[in-house]
Amino acid sequence: MKTLRVSLRQIGNSYGFVVPKPILSQMDFEGDVQMAIEGDALVLRKPPRPARAGWAEAAMRISQKQEDVLVMGEFPNDDDADLKW
Repeated sequence: MKTLRVSLRQIGNSYGFVVPKPILSQMDFEGDVQMAIEGDALVLRKPPRPARAGWAEAAMRISQKQEDVLVMGEFPNDDDADLKW
């Protein structure tokens, strides 16, 4: 693993450092990141994607291509004959 030395800079009452663009591109960081301390290391990670993220858009693309057909077809449940609508 290649290491890179960066300088801490005072930003108001806090400190920060600049992450070089090639590293951001390699990690595909965009917007928010998660920061944690693990042992003596400061670790930055992409936040987990919310459950079902992108599903609505994918369903729209499938629908627009008219590929939203039933794969298994219709099949009844054992008690369907007893139901009154």
